Amino acid sequence: MNFRYDINGLRAIAVLAVVFFHFQPNWLTGGFAGVDVFFVISGFLMTSIIFRGVDNNNFNLVRFYTARANRIIPVLGVATIALMIFGWFYLIPPDFRELGRQVEKSILFYSNTYFAKGAGYFETNDTTKWLLHTWSLSVEWQFYIFFPLIIVLFKKFLNIRKLKFLVLIMFILSFVFSIYWSQKDGVSAYFMLSTRAWEMLLGGLAFLYPLNITGKVKQYFLQFLGLLLIVVSYFVFSKETIWPGYWALIPTLGTYFIILSGMQNNIILSNIFSQSIGKWSYSIYVWHWPIVVLGFYLSFSDWYIYGIPLSIFLGFLSYQLIEKRKLQTYEFWKELYKSKPLYIVLMIALVSTYIKKTNGVINHYEEKLVNFAKEINNGNPYGCDSVKGEKESVYECIIGNKENIKALIVGDSHADSLTTAVSDGLNLDKEGVVSIVRSGCPLIKGFNLHSDDENICLKYNKNRLALIQSDKYSNIPVIFIGRFVSYIDGQNDPERADAYINRPNVYFGDQHFMTHDNAYVALGEHLKETMCEVSKKHPTFILQPIPEFKFSIPKVVARDLLLNHKTDISLTKQGYLNRSGRMRRIIEANAKACGATVLDPMPILCSTGNCIYEYSDRLIYRDGDHLSEYGNKLLSPLFKDVVK
Repeated sequence: MNFRYDINGLRAIAVLAVVFFHFQPNWLTGGFAGVDVFFVISGFLMTSIIFRGVDNNNFNLVRFYTARANRIIPVLGVATIALMIFGWFYLIPPDFRELGRQVEKSILFYSNTYFAKGAGYFETNDTTKWLLHTWSLSVEWQFYIFFPLIIVLFKKFLNIRKLKFLVLIMFILSFVFSIYWSQKDGVSAYFMLSTRAWEMLLGGLAFLYPLNITGKVKQYFLQFLGLLLIVVSYFVFSKETIWPGYWALIPTLGTYFIILSGMQNNIILSNIFSQSIGKWSYSIYVWHWPIVVLGFYLSFSDWYIYGIPLSIFLGFLSYQLIEKRKLQTYEFWKELYKSKPLYIVLMIALVSTYIKKTNGVINHYEEKLVNFAKEINNGNPYGCDSVKGEKESVYECIIGNKENIKALIVGDSHADSLTTAVSDGLNLDKEGVVSIVRSGCPLIKGFNLHSDDENICLKYNKNRLALIQSDKYSNIPVIFIGRFVSYIDGQNDPERADAYINRPNVYFGDQHFMTHDNAYVALGEHLKETMCEVSKKHPTFILQPIPEFKFSIPKVVARDLLLNHKTDISLTKQGYLNRSGRMRRIIEANAKACGATVLDPMPILCSTGNCIYEYSDRLIYRDGDHLSEYGNKLLSPLFKDVVK
C-alpha cells in the first residue's frame, strides 16, 4: 500500500482533538472522539495487512504480532519507566503503589478492564490516574490478537468472499451490542473491546468493500463530508453523551468516508504541520496524558499553556529517538525469545508488580511520611459496609455482645466511619452495637441516585427499614448518620469530584431533574418522613454533618512533606457552615418535628474559628471528609448518652 497522506493527516486531527480535550475540555467538548478516529484508521490498516497476506497465502501471525509489538511497546515502555522513576521521588506511597498497578496492567495490555471498574473516563478523579489513556492501547492490542486469529482460523473453512462477509457480521454484532451496553452500563462500555471492535471493523470494511468513486468532485465531496462529521463531533458531543453507542457513528463514518475518498491533496490533511503531527501522533498520545496529570498533581495553574506544547515536543523527541528505530520482526514462534519488546514487557511488568506488592516500595520513605499516608487506610476494621456484599442484602454488622444491643447505626459511609466511635464507650464483652450501613446510601425513604442505575439504594433502604422496624430491634436507639450535602452539592475534594457538581445526584420518584433548592426540600421532606416513622418505635438520634475539607488530608500532608511544600488546607467554621449550614437547619427542624435528638460534632471539631484536621500531632481524617479510626474517637462523648 502506498503511503496515505490523508490518513496521516487524520491522525493529526485525531490526536490534537484528544490533547485539547484533556487539557481544556471546554475547547472541544467532544474531543474524546479522536480516539474513535484512531480506531477506524487502525482497523483499516490492520485489515489490509491481514487480508493481503491471507489472499496471497503468505500471512504470518508471528510476523504480524512482532511488528505490532515493535510499533507499540518501545514508546509505551519508555513512558512507563519514566513514570516509575518520577514516582520513586515524587509520589507518596499509596499513589506510587497505584502507579505500579497501572503500569503493570498497561504494559500487559489489559488496563481497559481495570479502568472499566472505576468511576468512568470522564470523571474528574480520573485525572489522578497516570495511565488512564492506555485503555485504548489495550483495546487495540486485544483486537490485534483476536482479529487475525479469527481470520486465520476461519480461512480453513471459508473463502475470501465469505471471510469478508464474516467481518461484516462481526461489525454488526459489535455495533448492536455497543448500543445496548452503552445504555446499560456506560462506564464499562466505554472501555471494552466488545463495544469498540465495530469501530475497527468499520475501518476494515473500508478496505474490504471499497467504493469505486471516480471523479475528483465526488472524492473531494466525500472527503469534505468526512471532515465535517469529525469536526462536528468534536464540538457537539460531550461527556454527557452516551458513548460509544450510535452517536459514535458520526466521527467513525466521517473517518470511513475520508478513507474511501482516497484524496491525497487536501490543504487540511496534507500540509506540513498535519503531516508532522500525524507522524508523531502515537508518541504524542502516549506522553500527553501523564503531562496532564502532572499539572493536576502539582497544582499548576493554566497548565495547558505549557502542557500542550510540551506534549507535542515530547512526541517529536519520542518519534525521533524511539519510534524511528527499526526492530526486527520474526516469522517463527521459536524465535520470539529474540524479540526485544518482549523483554521490555517482562522487565517493566516485574518492576511494576514489585512496586504494587510492596505498597510503593514503602521502605524508601521516611517514617513520618509513611505514618501520615497510613491514615488513608485507617477505616472501620469490622468491614461493616454492605456495599461489599450482595446488592440488596442488609448486613447486620454486630460489634460486641449481640445479646445486649445498645444502638443501631444507620446511614452511608460516614455512618460506617463513625461506628466505632459509638461502640467506644461500651464494654463489648457485655454490650454491643449494630451497624447497618452502605456507602452512598443514607437511610432516606424514596432516595435515588442518578449514578445508581439499578436503584440499589432504594431497594436496600426498603429492606433496611423493614429490619429496623421489626420486633428484632424494638425500642433500641437508632442513630442516623449521613453525608447528605454531597448528594446535592457534589464532592468537595476535586480528586473525587464526579459529574454531579452542577446538578444534584439525588432524586425522588419521577423528579429526575431537580434544582439544588428543590433537592434540599425533597431530601428534607423524605428524611423527615423516615425519621418520624423510626421514632415511633425507637429513641432516634441524628448527627449533624461532619466538616469536609477540599483535599484528602493524609495525601496532601504526606505530599507536602515529600515535596517540601505547604498547602493551605485550613477550613474555617464559616467555611463549614457555608457548605453544611442549610442541611444543619433541615436536620434541626426534622428532629424537632419527630421528637429526635440532634448530635452536633461542630463544638468538638470546630471549637475555635477553624475546624481541626489533626489532634495531638496526628491526623484525624482518612480523606477529606471521613474521620479515621483515630479521629472518630474525638466524637465518642457525643454517643455516651445514647448507649448508656
